Amino acid sequence: MITFEPFTPDDFDRLISWIENEEDLMQFAGPYFSYPLTKSQLDEYVNSKDRKPLKIKLTESGEYIGHCELNYTNKIPRLSRILIGQKESRNKGIGLNIVRGMIDQISQASESNVIELIVYDWNVNAINCYKKAGFYIRDNWEDIISINNKQWRAVSMYLELRNKQ
Repeated sequence: MITFEPFTPDDFDRLISWIENEEDLMQFAGPYFSYPLTKSQLDEYVNSKDRKPLKIKLTESGEYIGHCELNYTNKIPRLSRILIGQKESRNKGIGLNIVRGMIDQISQASESNVIELIVYDWNVNAINCYKKAGFYIRDNWEDIISINNKQWRAVSMYLELRNKQ
């Protein structure tokens, strides 16, 4: 249903077009980027040695519908910057396939038996998707950010990989 390909400078315009406002960027990337998203920010991003940005492609149509990142900047690897940018592809179960594919890639590339992610607590659809993939909300961890005079609460989720030694 989906495949992952390396995110390259040829993909910058498509990703930028999916970010319509500051809140979209914060939901997608947290405070990693600043609004408006620019090619110079993305150029630095694709050259990061501890991040593996990927574009998401629908296998049947060959259409690029999203973006995600395998993040190795911390001791525990993370699923980061997951976005189904093509709005017509949202709410169709594709997100769960993306998350499962990302889990497979991280589990093959890392010795860690845990994977983490951070999500805003109001993003119920994403949280439910992550729970279906086996993630749990980490107790006693939260971060509050302020955007456009609103407070957003970020929560950490984790997945313990079975069959890892």
